[in-house]
Amino acid sequence: MSDGPFRYQKVEDYIRSMAQRGTLTVGQRLPSLRQLSGSLRLSIATVNTAYQELERKGLVEARQRSGFFWCGERCPLPQPQGEGQVDDQPRGVSRPELTRDVLDTVGCTDLLPFSVICPDVSLLPGKALSRLLQQQMREQGDLMLGYSEISGDRWLRQKISRYAADMGIQVDADEIIVTCGAMEALYLALRTLTRPGDSVVIASPTYHCFLQLIENCGLRAIELPSDPQRGISPQLLEKVLQRQPVSACILCGNFNNPDGSQLSDADKQQIVELLARHDVPLVEDDVAGDLYFGEQRPSTFKSYDRNNRVLHCNSFSKTLAPGFRVGWLLPARYYDRALEMKYTTNVSCATPTQRTVAAYLDAGYHTRHLRRLRHSLATSMHAMLQALGRTFPDGTRVTRPAGGSVLWLELPQRLDGVDFFLRAKQQGIAVAPGAIFTTQDCYGHFIRLSYSGVWNDCFERGVEHLGRLAGEMMDEQ
Repeated sequence: MSDGPFRYQKVEDYIRSMAQRGTLTVGQRLPSLRQLSGSLRLSIATVNTAYQELERKGLVEARQRSGFFWCGERCPLPQPQGEGQVDDQPRGVSRPELTRDVLDTVGCTDLLPFSVICPDVSLLPGKALSRLLQQQMREQGDLMLGYSEISGDRWLRQKISRYAADMGIQVDADEIIVTCGAMEALYLALRTLTRPGDSVVIASPTYHCFLQLIENCGLRAIELPSDPQRGISPQLLEKVLQRQPVSACILCGNFNNPDGSQLSDADKQQIVELLARHDVPLVEDDVAGDLYFGEQRPSTFKSYDRNNRVLHCNSFSKTLAPGFRVGWLLPARYYDRALEMKYTTNVSCATPTQRTVAAYLDAGYHTRHLRRLRHSLATSMHAMLQALGRTFPDGTRVTRPAGGSVLWLELPQRLDGVDFFLRAKQQGIAVAPGAIFTTQDCYGHFIRLSYSGVWNDCFERGVEHLGRLAGEMMDEQ
């Protein structure tokens, strides 16, 4: 077998894992080319190429006649702390103009897309999907041109059932509803569980589209502060449940957008059990769960659900094909009501994309694709962190997520994030200001940066421009 890109990435993953485990420390010599070639069963040329790439990224130093030495993934910027306050008074949601300004940057080719969470097309399996789509059209032409079942194409639901089993979720194909992305899944879940005027618990900060969805459904939000390292506190959640009537809870346990936080397994289980005791259903957003940088996929809320009250929302948009808009909802005990909501939304999802995704999963390509995607995202994140450390002024703070696609950055001297967003846009760079991720008057000096593209010189220069902009704003202040 030839030494392809995946074999080259295997070397870098191995070296990074050594550093994460503590078996490789800063200044320590890396295994020799011959030694690593033998242990990983790769050619010496492949290992040498990988070491040179690590040297280019500043992670490894080559010393003449001595070998390669680990420099460490250096980012001198500290991490931010949680800022939001517990606010158990339900709030209306209204930031439409600013949110719309940010959403206008989606798909805009004139801006550097640090505001958009979408994998670069070069990271997506376009050729394989195209081939499978053509094959399905040839072999199932009549079926492809007609409506699928309202709950979704049965073949796809069977594949999702097996896919969910790998996450520790046992669900039958007849308990799944295919949706147009995760947003429709979330919409169906909220319409199923709530009525206008009801209150729902969310994290703070949270995905701005959640806030828009809450507003459009006529609901009120109760915010719980999220710590970038640990997520929300089960103890604070329990206090809110004791004080206020709550119709549902909307949480992302893995790599929350925008702060990248991840709840521990113990906290996830405790939250599921706590909500069950209070008879409050949980709507889980797990679209980033497959984008982990460790060795094992993190658990889901749904995997701890013993009372069938967790509605799991997911999608292939962040991993496989954003334009296909293939997502799914596990409605738990609320299946009949959720399917009724589906009737009045879009009747059924597009058959060709459903069949193509099912064929892709059936062919066994997805696991290998995810490994490569995760590796590329991890590489981009480390490159962005190092660039931020080199270019942003003292006082800047930034997260170190264990997965996902975004960094949560606190601007120095509490610079105004909206002003920063507008100035960066004028310079051809799109970022997302922190104010759109909350209903409270906080996170005004934060921005969210996406590293979902393939890191290149253009992105490097973009971060340099942003660093200079922060310095200029500090001088003005």
